Amino acid sequence: MNKLVRCFLGIMIGLSTTAQAQSNKEIMYIGTYSLRGSEGIYVFEFDRSKGTMQQLQAVSNAKSPSFLALHPSGNYLYSVNEGADKSGGVSAYAVDKATGKLQYLNGQSSLGSGPCHISIDQTGKTAFVSNYGGGSLAVLPINADGKLSAAADSVQDVGSGPNTQRQEKSHVHSATLAPDNRFVYVANLSTDKLNIFETDVKASTVKPASTPYASVQPGSGPRHFTFHPNGKYAYLVEELTSSVAVFSRNPKTGALTLIQDGVKTLPDDFTGQNTSADIHIDPSGKFLYQSNRGYNALAIFSIGNDGKLTKVGDQPTEGKNPRNFMIDPKGDFVFVAHQDSDNITIFKRDQKTGKLTYTGQSVKVPAPVCVIMAKR
Repeated sequence: MNKLVRCFLGIMIGLSTTAQAQSNKEIMYIGTYSLRGSEGIYVFEFDRSKGTMQQLQAVSNAKSPSFLALHPSGNYLYSVNEGADKSGGVSAYAVDKATGKLQYLNGQSSLGSGPCHISIDQTGKTAFVSNYGGGSLAVLPINADGKLSAAADSVQDVGSGPNTQRQEKSHVHSATLAPDNRFVYVANLSTDKLNIFETDVKASTVKPASTPYASVQPGSGPRHFTFHPNGKYAYLVEELTSSVAVFSRNPKTGALTLIQDGVKTLPDDFTGQNTSADIHIDPSGKFLYQSNRGYNALAIFSIGNDGKLTKVGDQPTEGKNPRNFMIDPKGDFVFVAHQDSDNITIFKRDQKTGKLTYTGQSVKVPAPVCVIMAKR
């Protein structure tokens, strides 16, 4: 073998090794409350081969950039600013695709206090912001350069529920787009309803669907909502009763039909205080997970062919107040953000059983409440 061939082979092996090393590393973003020294939004690199996280950047934002969403292009990231003034706030950031690092672009009002959730439509033209304190939904256009324009539409909800401490007035908690991008489902913790809107993402406006809402048991407190990968079924966190509701969905009208309600997520022998928070389904659509704050665990359910749930276990999350969590896009790992113990814990997931195993990896982040991963 001559020197030129050996040199060429050496270069190709080196490039292959470098590409393989890079393919094992993925970018993660952590939203936080502005407590206990938190700087704002944290950027981490996750090494899949080692199962470890390493901090790359801390982006200054002193207004509790709690919930995050990535633009479908991967070029921009958005945060609600939950600690902003009474008008609420939303921020846009540019993503450096080479490094994953963020640069601030601009901000807009969310037209309501305590914005707690943001979602981006599949075309990347519209952001939907849920104002918990203000009890409203704001709809903001996204410009071609990723910057946010002032809200083009908003919906003020009203109502209360039987839990006089938590359901005293409207609290909009999330807005989740359907897989077809035609409808958005807005959970109101206080009214025990999912309000259903048709979307016009080009104009960044919404209007009530022909079936304008779906109701769940009184006092349950709708929080976060997710769709099964097949689009036929959807699942709702009932925060106040630590339960989950299951729906089938009419793809033409967007209407929801309740097929299970009040499905318990806590063990029978647990008697302490608890509220449920986040909900996710694994990429295969076989398992559903829901976080419980107080019991400090993820409830694990298997999903039947009919969409119904069967409890298969609970996984302690190795921290206090597990709020948001994430299943990685390949379904191998689960990351849990603990608001009160200032850490993110990493679990390995068995794709056949849905069960989780703590890897022993716990990363310190002040008051983390949201964790997402960039698309590759």
